[in-house]
Amino acid sequence: MLSGWREVMARRPWRISAKLLIISSVVTVIGFSAICVNVMLDMRRGEEALARQTLENLATTIESDISRNIEIYDLSLKAVASNMLLPELATVSKPVRHLILFDHATTAKHFGAIQVFDAEGRLTIDASTLDPVPENRADEDYFTVHRDNPGAGLFISRPMLFRGAYSIVLSRRISDTDGGFMGVVTGSIRFSYFHELFERLNLDPEDTITVLRRDRTIMMRRPFDLDVIGKNLNDRQSWKADNLRIGSSYSGQGPVDPTPRLYARSGDGGPLFVVAGKPLAAVFELWRKEAYRIGAVVLALIVFMLASTLVLAREIGRRAEAERKLEELATTDALTGLKNRRKFDSVIELEWRRAMRQKTPVALLMIDADHFKAYNDTFGHQAGDQVLVGIAICISDSVRRAGDCAARYGGEEFAVLLPGTTVTEAFKIAETIRLKVQGWSDDQATSTVSCGVASLVPSAGLDWAVLVAAADKALYAAKAGGRNQSMVANLPQLSLVA
Repeated sequence: MLSGWREVMARRPWRISAKLLIISSVVTVIGFSAICVNVMLDMRRGEEALARQTLENLATTIESDISRNIEIYDLSLKAVASNMLLPELATVSKPVRHLILFDHATTAKHFGAIQVFDAEGRLTIDASTLDPVPENRADEDYFTVHRDNPGAGLFISRPMLFRGAYSIVLSRRISDTDGGFMGVVTGSIRFSYFHELFERLNLDPEDTITVLRRDRTIMMRRPFDLDVIGKNLNDRQSWKADNLRIGSSYSGQGPVDPTPRLYARSGDGGPLFVVAGKPLAAVFELWRKEAYRIGAVVLALIVFMLASTLVLAREIGRRAEAERKLEELATTDALTGLKNRRKFDSVIELEWRRAMRQKTPVALLMIDADHFKAYNDTFGHQAGDQVLVGIAICISDSVRRAGDCAARYGGEEFAVLLPGTTVTEAFKIAETIRLKVQGWSDDQATSTVSCGVASLVPSAGLDWAVLVAAADKALYAAKAGGRNQSMVANLPQLSLVA
């Protein structure tokens, strides 16, 4: 069986070569593709990291600017709240009182005038005029918060229409020396400040900047939308607060519109925080173009490589098939289709060595056509060739194992090598062949065969020529004994038995 497998492999090496070529090419393509995909994913992660860093820096910068202005304005509010306790304020004129209470920060661009309300919510002092118009703000949240909570500190209201302009109101509590509620000092930052701040930035139309209060109330947003301003994100059931923790980022659909964006939040440095957003399509636009370009090049290389592999595999197959046919022609007898003498010698050499290693018997049949020369002279060479072909067919029909080797040994003589076969089994096969030839010759031609049978277990010092010589002697003994019979060689004494 092993020798048969080796013979098959020797007969068809091209299949292994072509398959290895195709498999190696496929593995190379898969490996190269995996490397390219990994590189592209790294590039994508790099683009996302760069965009995230840019957004974080943008959000932090905006938050710092807003916090700095709120801090400056808050210092003015603190000064007013502190100076309101001075007893001299009741004795000085209104112009002097304004000079004491208000500094130049209160007149800065985008800042509303500071106002002072008493404990009942009535407007008592206005930085923009010496004689303020009477008004009452007792119902406003920035008033009630300070009235009900002495420790409120700086309070930033929800966005509102304040003194004719959309603004956010900043306020502080005025307390007496005993901590009692004396009123509220307020100021405002108009939306124009945020608009001007955002206009100074180089932003794409779909980029967003959102300013939020600590309770997640939207104070300002770019692009500006009054339907969004003042809304609290905690009221959005589809949005989780953990999506944007302090100093973190988030990728996906935001709470305001369905456009997928990369969002980055500023730190925790002021009363307001900022979230900067950029559409994911814009974040990965350059990467996507590069990915398409590289993907097209890689795909073209893969197609070229696979096409070249298939062409080479086909050419290897054609060449191997041609080599196989040449080998078959070189090892096959052209007339009978059996192995020729040269192939027989190489096979018996191989099987002899194997049997010597495995301590198994090797049997050999030497078969010769009876009276072939007379038949050939009488009926001609063509008829003689037909007899040889008929004998070869009978031999092939009787010898079917993959490891067996039937060959035309020379002229009208044939040899059958039977590895792993005892003398008894070999004799039965020889008789089967002889009887088939006899049955065939009764119908086709008057020809029979004589068979010589020999079998032994190879040992050191013995050559396979001993086996051939013994089978040959048994063949001549069969002819001398009357032909059309099989004889077995007694190898130990080299004597012949029927």
